Amino acid sequence: MSGQTLYDKLWHSHLVSQREDGSALIYIDRHLIHEVTSPQAFEGLRLAGRNPWRRDANLAVPDHNVPTEYAERKGGVAAIADPVSRLQVQTLDDNCRDFDIVEIDINDVRQGIVHVVGPELGATLPGMTVVCGDSHTSTHGALGALAHGIGTSEVEHVLATQCLIQQKMKNMLVRIDGRLPRGVSAKDVVLAVIGEIGTAGGSGYAIEFGGEVVRNMSMEGRMTLCNMSIEAGARMGMVAVDDTTLEYVKGRPYAPRGAMWEQAEQAWRELRSDDHAHFDRVVVLRGEQIKPQVTWGTSPEMVLPIDGHLPDPARMDNATQRAAVERALEYMGLQAGMPITGIKPDRVFIGSCTNSRIEDLRSAAAVVKGKRVAQSLKQALVVPGSGQVKKQAEEEGLDKVFIEAGMEWREPGCSMCLAMNADKLGPGEHCASTSNRNFEGRQGFGGRTHLVSPAMAAAAAIAGHFVDVRDWEE
Repeated sequence: MSGQTLYDKLWHSHLVSQREDGSALIYIDRHLIHEVTSPQAFEGLRLAGRNPWRRDANLAVPDHNVPTEYAERKGGVAAIADPVSRLQVQTLDDNCRDFDIVEIDINDVRQGIVHVVGPELGATLPGMTVVCGDSHTSTHGALGALAHGIGTSEVEHVLATQCLIQQKMKNMLVRIDGRLPRGVSAKDVVLAVIGEIGTAGGSGYAIEFGGEVVRNMSMEGRMTLCNMSIEAGARMGMVAVDDTTLEYVKGRPYAPRGAMWEQAEQAWRELRSDDHAHFDRVVVLRGEQIKPQVTWGTSPEMVLPIDGHLPDPARMDNATQRAAVERALEYMGLQAGMPITGIKPDRVFIGSCTNSRIEDLRSAAAVVKGKRVAQSLKQALVVPGSGQVKKQAEEEGLDKVFIEAGMEWREPGCSMCLAMNADKLGPGEHCASTSNRNFEGRQGFGGRTHLVSPAMAAAAAIAGHFVDVRDWEE
């Protein structure tokens, strides 16, 4: 008899009721809220005369619209220059006050990106169901949680009932065997996975990441993997609980303590797939074969290793694929067959819920230390994912390394990941970005995004074009 997968265990432990049509009602342990998808949900509660079912299960953090420049940030919500951004952040403040929900507001030293703040506070714990009105809620699955994004109507439903109507997904195991070469990070791994299975490869699946490479990863690396499971087409990604997980969680503000910790640890160690669990699909990659990755087009699956050359649509037999490549090359302003190393970014962005944790900043700082950004570069932003990350980085002197290299050290927030705040690309500008999406206009109207790891972004900032960071590291 086959055992259960991690996803099966998390699903069944939160199942409230199963319906004949295949839909189910599951209980939600943690609801994270930000300013973009919550206003309509709160208004729905008001119109229906309802209150949140369980206030202490909710935690709010503004992140998408907050400015990252200190001069604008120090003035609080009232100083946000863009009226739409100011209104969204102020509305979150008002709603949290009216409904008595805990908010880490723009003036709080802990403020940051919700998917960075949640885990570092221990608001996300192993075994939880975690939802947020943001697709990259999958990040929290790195702690052995069932975590995924929800829509605005679902935000209201969770606020009102602490439950959610869902359909169970199929199971996929993405196993990375062996060991990673020097200079290759979790970002390169997940981009390689997406390059292998495509942006629809995970559709209908819950992805579990496993194998020796994943077991050897830090929690920061695992969060990067789970964060971009969305770009592989899945709704969620997860990693089994092990010593690394427990060491990360222990002692965090929301984590259990004393006897409760001992009980929790014992239960959490069972949060792994059984030896004979059945997976509907298994994808296997060898870690030693993965190279630093760079996206060249307008979809995360349009990715190549650093020593690659852009595809030539004239050599493609598939008409649909040929048309997609032609359009991507035209939008990106690139030539078929050119080497990845020939691409020159105008701006560099190190940040986002994918790569803004202390490990990410350390790897970027190690590359730029003692060097200066290329004169051709218009801007290089370094945006920590939270106030805690910023504080730790400054204690380690990383901020000085970036500033001395000619980069801008900013306040926490989503920043240039998406064009919802002051940090944007101009039309036609190329960006070496550590974020998660390279869609047309994602970082600004007409902007051209290349997804890379923090180390690769830092190296591109110094060289003025994409280079193999492995040649830069000792």
